[in-house]
Amino acid sequence: MSVRQSLLAILDQGPCYGYQLRSEFDRRTGSIWPLNVGQIYNTLERLERDGLVARGEADAQGHVYWRITDAGSDEVARWILSPVQRTQAARDELAIKVTVAATLPGVDVEALLRDQHVASSAHAASLRDRMSPAFGAESAEDLAESLVRDALLFHAEAELRWLEHVAERLQHQPRHAFALDIATNRPKRGRPAVSSRP
Repeated sequence: MSVRQSLLAILDQGPCYGYQLRSEFDRRTGSIWPLNVGQIYNTLERLERDGLVARGEADAQGHVYWRITDAGSDEVARWILSPVQRTQAARDELAIKVTVAATLPGVDVEALLRDQHVASSAHAASLRDRMSPAFGAESAEDLAESLVRDALLFHAEAELRWLEHVAERLQHQPRHAFALDIATNRPKRGRPAVSSRP
């Protein structure tokens, strides 16, 4: 999630102060990913350093309004029109846990998968329970929240399919066939070579 570009996009609609930006971000994302005000002000200061926003004077209530610069508006236009790039480097805690567990001797991976499937199913069910019953006349805030919840539900359903896939693959392997012992060769210092595998 790009807080930086999201805040810039909101400022492209008009000047805002910190708490106002937080409120506007919540309205546009269904309050699913709450931001703290410190994060907002840190981001604004970096955006100012980069010449993408400018700090205004404080008003009578002490609110400092931030406005976007032309360079900031250009950045927003690029962000909106650029596809989100998914990288191989993204770490998924569940994938790491399952793959490490599958290579450790003595770990009951089937139990891990079963328990995770129960937890992931409950999460998906709670998302389904909170979904809008049908498409129709929604407010902008309702639409934003609905779109975010849809995305979360689709991710949860994909996680369930992946867990089922892993269980099926492991079912056809001898128990602990892929258990790895600690390697006896000394690793070289520095970063590991980047794999060219997809």
